[in-house]
Amino acid sequence: MAVSEPKFRIESKSENYEIRLYESTIVAETLVEADFDEAGNKAFRILADYIFGNNKSKVKIDMTAPVAQQSTSEKIAMTAPVSQMQDARGQLVQFTMPDSFTMETLPEPIDARVHLRKIDPRAVAVFSYSGSWSESRYKSKLAEFKSELLKNNVKTTGEPIFARFNSPFQIWFLRRNEIWLEVAR
Repeated sequence: MAVSEPKFRIESKSENYEIRLYESTIVAETLVEADFDEAGNKAFRILADYIFGNNKSKVKIDMTAPVAQQSTSEKIAMTAPVSQMQDARGQLVQFTMPDSFTMETLPEPIDARVHLRKIDPRAVAVFSYSGSWSESRYKSKLAEFKSELLKNNVKTTGEPIFARFNSPFQIWFLRRNEIWLEVAR
């Protein structure tokens, strides 16, 4: 079954990755306290509930791809003095909303854990691979990707995003996965 994806154009390609220019997108997102491997399942239930009609307008929203996941554990900058530290461990998981919606026309979530946010246009370095969704495979592919970017002097900003494009029912070795790193401009 075809699923819509965010609109982009390819700015450049290398042997192992491409730079894409994404248009602005709207996401429904939730932050879950879970490890990498559990986060997708935990967050999926929360976000799927929203798009399946458990929102203030009772509107069903088509599923799109990818489901994006990003660690939030490294997002808090160090300050001094430190009088108390909060553990910011967690995973931010996002569903891309269909481009037929705007922030004004999306139904309001009932669940306070679901947040709607517009992401501005951006340049993203994208590394694609197939296979398992495991954290170990992701980290291995991320290291490979970062090495390629460093070799090509491509500077990035922010935390990497793990983008999954298939249902969990897809045979694991046929799954389409991507790692996104925003390109510093």
